[in-house]
Amino acid sequence: MGNIFGQLFVISTWGESHNGGIGVVIDGCPPKLPISESDIQIELDRRKPGQSSITTQRKESDTVKILSGVNEGFTLGTPIAMLIPNLDARPEAYTEMKEKYRPSHADYTYQMKYGIRMVEGGGRSSARETAGRVAAGAVAKKILKLALDIEIIAYVEQVHSIIMPSMEKFPTIDDVDRNDIRCPDQKTATKMISKIKEIQSKGDSLGGVIKCRIKNLPTGLGEPVFDRLEADLAKAMLSLPATKGFDVGSGFSGTSMTGSEHNDIFEIGADGIQTQSNRSGGVQGGISNGEELYFRVAFKPTATILQKQKTVSVNGEETELVGRGRHDPCVLPRAVPIVESMAAIVIVDHCMRQNAQRNSFSFSK
Repeated sequence: MGNIFGQLFVISTWGESHNGGIGVVIDGCPPKLPISESDIQIELDRRKPGQSSITTQRKESDTVKILSGVNEGFTLGTPIAMLIPNLDARPEAYTEMKEKYRPSHADYTYQMKYGIRMVEGGGRSSARETAGRVAAGAVAKKILKLALDIEIIAYVEQVHSIIMPSMEKFPTIDDVDRNDIRCPDQKTATKMISKIKEIQSKGDSLGGVIKCRIKNLPTGLGEPVFDRLEADLAKAMLSLPATKGFDVGSGFSGTSMTGSEHNDIFEIGADGIQTQSNRSGGVQGGISNGEELYFRVAFKPTATILQKQKTVSVNGEETELVGRGRHDPCVLPRAVPIVESMAAIVIVDHCMRQNAQRNSFSFSK
């Protein structure tokens, strides 16, 4: 069941890094949504490998094929199956890894859990699995935009110790995608790219932080107690490869404030009740309050580095290993559309749950 996510808008991803392909099945998508392979391809192109000098040079077109659930450009309300073939797999780069565990990878833990593992590309643990999530997220994004005008934008806020200045305006996708690192502040982006190239030349890697912002959310999304909106977002984000942290609103910085400093004071605005500040990040008591929802996701440095490291063999002997294959020196640029996609899937699911709860029955007093 660990490959299935959602309650009413449900996705199930499948496939491995070096087998025939990656895919996803969406169940619960409403009928009559206009959707095409080109709509989905736009998002996959933002995630695909080989798109710049600071991403992996594996060449995959990530061309999506819709196999079911869509006819003449509209969803049928039945399960939507999509396939993204693997075309540039190089299993020979992983020969040595059959006998040695890669540091900070899932090699050892998968072996201990299943008693078997796919060595090539890490199999199911590879970030290539996220192509299916992005395909599903493209559908979720379109539902949110057409039905509720909800917009979701993520961008790279930090690489290593380089942090972009605070951005008040809600960025556009053009603001984000205008440079290879996907940071909407051009001066900061230049510094980030330079730092990544410096580390890349040494066979090393970097991590950082992605910020995601969601506007035009209705109030009332979220299910106390265990399915709080931010809890489901946290699970979605921390299910992504290389993630190590999540915070919403003021996050950890709020711990150094007093209650009087942190509280978001209510006021009557042009559109009704609103808050003067938004340290809550658009969520109070696990339920959306109508303000902009924003959160951050921390990504560790890419585990595969082209430097000699100590490790152990499958026989329990100490040894050394140099990473091989084609890997991102920093996962952040390609992770931006993945974060957006998982956020969209969570929000669509909660919109459907709220609609079902509020509008399914009518009771008179």
